[in-house]
Amino acid sequence: MPIRLLSFLNDIERALTRESGPAGPKWDVSRMVSYHQSLARMILQPAPDSAGGPAGSVFLQSFVLSDGTPCLKATLGWEGSESAPVIAVYAKPELDWKSEAGRIASAWMAGPPAAAELLAAPVVEKLSAEPAVENLSATAS
Repeated sequence: MPIRLLSFLNDIERALTRESGPAGPKWDVSRMVSYHQSLARMILQPAPDSAGGPAGSVFLQSFVLSDGTPCLKATLGWEGSESAPVIAVYAKPELDWKSEAGRIASAWMAGPPAAAELLAAPVVEKLSAEPAVENLSATAS
């Protein structure tokens, strides 16, 4: 079952519009799709006549897992934030694509994760490339 990237981006955009409501923010949307590379991106900018709202992007990558199952990875981004959470969607026969698009839209509308959530993420220590130097003069007497 091939994943239709452009259709899925349209579903996400419709879900964003539903979630923002009639008085909520509106966006100028641009989409780019590369079917050869299985990549798609939707860029959202607040519309000039809108009540404002977040700006950012949804980046989709479609690929096949080692067991042959199609998978979609959505990376969310917001203007002014370095946070980029990833949401995986595993294609199964019973999967409701519209509800998955709604889940991604809700996550994007919620905004970037708070600083407290980022601090709770596991920290990877940077290892020094310099060898440890021991004080050898203390042992030589």
